[in-house]
Amino acid sequence: MPKPIASLSLDLDNHWSYMKNHGVEGWKTHPSYFETIVPHVLELLEELELKITFFIVGQDAVYEKNKQYIRMLAEAGHNIANHSFNHETYLHLYSREELIEEIDKSHQAIQSASGKEPTGFRGPGFSWNNSLMEILADKGYTYDASTFPTSIGPLARMYYFRTANLSKEEKKERKELFGKFSDAFRKLKPHFWKLKGNRKLLEIPVTTMPIFRTPIHMTYLMYLSSISRSLMMFYLKTAIYLCKITRTSPSFLLHPLDLIGGDKVTGLDTFPGMNLSSEEKQKTFRKVIRALGRHYTLVTMEEHASRVIKKSALRE
Repeated sequence: MPKPIASLSLDLDNHWSYMKNHGVEGWKTHPSYFETIVPHVLELLEELELKITFFIVGQDAVYEKNKQYIRMLAEAGHNIANHSFNHETYLHLYSREELIEEIDKSHQAIQSASGKEPTGFRGPGFSWNNSLMEILADKGYTYDASTFPTSIGPLARMYYFRTANLSKEEKKERKELFGKFSDAFRKLKPHFWKLKGNRKLLEIPVTTMPIFRTPIHMTYLMYLSSISRSLMMFYLKTAIYLCKITRTSPSFLLHPLDLIGGDKVTGLDTFPGMNLSSEEKQKTFRKVIRALGRHYTLVTMEEHASRVIKKSALRE
């Protein structure tokens, strides 16, 4: 029997976006670490023979200094998707007109820089609203990947507020960042949003551990690995087992700082796992990929969406 699929994606949040989210001065000049991150990540993915989806922030695609690196991702055969233009984690507070401008501006910048047209979207900080889904469908997008069905969102938000230098107004804007406890009851498997005009849009949630609904993305695994690699592997194997018995095809999320440590990128110590070296992170990532690869065929988000849509069409 062929193995089920698991999709891999990386939110290519840049140095400035972490600074912005944590209230660090100087982010408006949009400092970039693409020259360090992108070649490093591409080399690792080539070694592991992986093709994944990169969610690109439109603001990064505007700068000439970044365009060559975004083009490198596309030319290496990776899938390119939309991660908003301004990377604001309160996207759900935008008006419909603001959302349209945000999506269009980012879409055009990413397509121009990469040579590929995005067909998928993920909101920064897992932010979304119903208007967003309508707009994505209007724009012909194939899927959204903004939902994160976990119960620990408010706890993550508390940690974020404690480590970030934010004003009261900024905290108010981010009061729903990472979601609510009730998000744990959202659908974990891919499903379709039912939209006006008898339309629909595929949603591929970021997978959390079935039953327990705790995160299994690479950032969380890296955090556990900083405590104990054995604990991390036990946790991952448990998640894989529960995904298999519930027939959940994982959508596995990465961030750039999951693959590179404080020895190569400085000033981002608040990100989980930055006490680990780049070499340690690479070893951990290889172990995680080998574990996933034993049970799943690893594909891009675009391929994941295509298979779900085809299966849905056969049922109809």
